[in-house]
Amino acid sequence: MEKTKIKLNVLGITFSQVQAGAYALVLAEENGLRRVPIIIGTPEAQSIAIFLEGLHPPRPLTHDLFVTFMGKVNVLLKEIFIYKFSDGVFYSELVFSSEGREIKIDSRTSDAIALAIRSGSPIYTTDEIMQEAGIVIEEDDDDFEDFDNSRNQPSQTQQHSPEKLSKEELQKALNEAISMEDYEKASKLRDLLNKKKS
Repeated sequence: MEKTKIKLNVLGITFSQVQAGAYALVLAEENGLRRVPIIIGTPEAQSIAIFLEGLHPPRPLTHDLFVTFMGKVNVLLKEIFIYKFSDGVFYSELVFSSEGREIKIDSRTSDAIALAIRSGSPIYTTDEIMQEAGIVIEEDDDDFEDFDNSRNQPSQTQQHSPEKLSKEELQKALNEAISMEDYEKASKLRDLLNKKKS
């Protein structure tokens, strides 16, 4: 009997509080209060963040290349299914459709989600996984900020505090970070720039 699938949306990425040098990708249950934090590495976090932030790297990243390839060979990524959670690890599969055939391929969850957001494909999991790994967030809570409020803090190693820069200077620094392919720095600068604009 097929398990009931629960649709998830990407809520955001924050620094991991449990693993140094890693990030937490937070997925939210659609029409629900449960959230699922998934620990991912820096390259995967950068790939997801630049798409979520609307940044445009000068050259296509691996996930961009893969989605472009799918379009050229007429393959549709129907969905991402996070089907297992064991020993703190999430297991996912990519479900493709090609010429009337359904093809399933095992994937790291971080890669699967990076492809899903680029292709507009839905992300699903099971209720069992949500019960085991999910965190319930009350409606009046600040959803994303509860996981980590350090996301908007500037790096301690920066010589000049970005918070003191003007909007024009921040935009220039953002453009330079993108051209240097320093997407982690670019993401932080974009956050600061958006904060100043608001």
